Amino acid sequence: MNQDKKSGLEIGIYTLADIGPDPLTGNTITAKERVKEIIQAAKLADEAGLDVFGVGEHHRLDYASSSPAVLLAAVAQGTKHIRLTSTTSVLSTLDPVRLFEDFATLDLLSDGRAEILAGRGAFIESFPLFGYSTNDYDELFEEHMDLLLQLTENETVTWSGNFRPSLRNAEIAPRPAQEKLPVWIGVGGTPESAVRAGRFGVGMALAILGGPPKRFKPLVDLYRQAGIDAGHAAEALKVGVTGHAYIAKTTQQAKDEFYPYHSNYWAYLNRQRGMGIKPSRAEFEQMASPDTALFVGSPQQVVEKILQQYELFGHQRFLAQLDIGGQPFKNVAKGIELLATEVAPIVRRETSK
Repeated sequence: MNQDKKSGLEIGIYTLADIGPDPLTGNTITAKERVKEIIQAAKLADEAGLDVFGVGEHHRLDYASSSPAVLLAAVAQGTKHIRLTSTTSVLSTLDPVRLFEDFATLDLLSDGRAEILAGRGAFIESFPLFGYSTNDYDELFEEHMDLLLQLTENETVTWSGNFRPSLRNAEIAPRPAQEKLPVWIGVGGTPESAVRAGRFGVGMALAILGGPPKRFKPLVDLYRQAGIDAGHAAEALKVGVTGHAYIAKTTQQAKDEFYPYHSNYWAYLNRQRGMGIKPSRAEFEQMASPDTALFVGSPQQVVEKILQQYELFGHQRFLAQLDIGGQPFKNVAKGIELLATEVAPIVRRETSK
C-alpha cells in the first residue's frame, strides 16, 4: 500500500462541513454531529489509504467549520498517515502569523502532515466579522500571502505592510516538524489568481465543479508560465484539482442516488447568495455527462474522468468532496471506500507510468 501511494497522483477527500437538511428525510443534523462525522470520515480515509484530508473555513451557521486547524488537530489524533490541509483558509481575513502558528502546531501534533491551502473565500462574511473591508479584497490577499510565505521560510521575521502592524525581528513559534510547511493557493477560475499562484511559487488547487475541464487548461498553462517567469523550479509548481464526487456500483445508480443531494446543495447555496435556483434533473444529467468535471458515476467512469483531466493538466493531486447536500454518513462512508479501493489503485497505477 505505502509503496503504491508514493507514485502517481495523490488522491484524497475534503469537506466544507455544510449543514443542510437531508432532502429525503427532512432531517438536519447538529453542528456537533457534523463535526463528529468529519472526524470519522478522516479516520476511514486514513485507514483506506487515501493521501489527503481537507477541511474548509466558513463563518456561517449553516457550516460547522470556522476553524480548520482545530478540527484537523482532532483528526490528527485519530489518524496516522493521511496529510491534513485546509480547503481553504480565508487568508484575506486571517492574521498570517496566527494562521502559520496554528498550522505549525498541527504539524507537530501530526508528525509533519500539515499543509495550508489559502484562498480568498467564496463568501464575504469574514470581512465584517474581523474588521476588514471588501474594498481591499485583492490587496489583503496579496499582502497576507507575502507575509505567510516569509513565515514559512524564517524563524525570525522583519516585515511591514498596509493592513497589519509591522514586525521587527519577531520570533515565529513553534517551527513545524517539516522543514517547510507546504502552502497552496485555491483558484476558482480567474487568470489573475492563477498567475498570482505561479508568481508566489506555491501549489495551485483548482476548484472545478462542473462544465468541460478543458476550459481550465489555459489557467494551468498561465500558472506554470508565471511560476517559471518568476524563477521558480518547474517541479515546485504543483497543480491540484478539487471537485464534487459521488461513486456507486453503476453510473445510473450514482446519478439516481446523488441527484437529490446535488440539487439540494445548489438550492441552499444559491439561496445563500440570494438566488432561488435549483438544477433540474435534465440539467443534472448534462452536468454529469462523461466529458464534464462532475465526478459522478461508477468507479470506472470516475477513473476515466480523473485520467481525462490528468491528460489535460498533468496534475499532482485530486481531492473529492463527497459529503454535500445533507447526505447521510453511510453514503459518505461508501464513497470513501469506493474511492480508496476501486478508483485510487487504477489512477495511481496509470499516472505513475
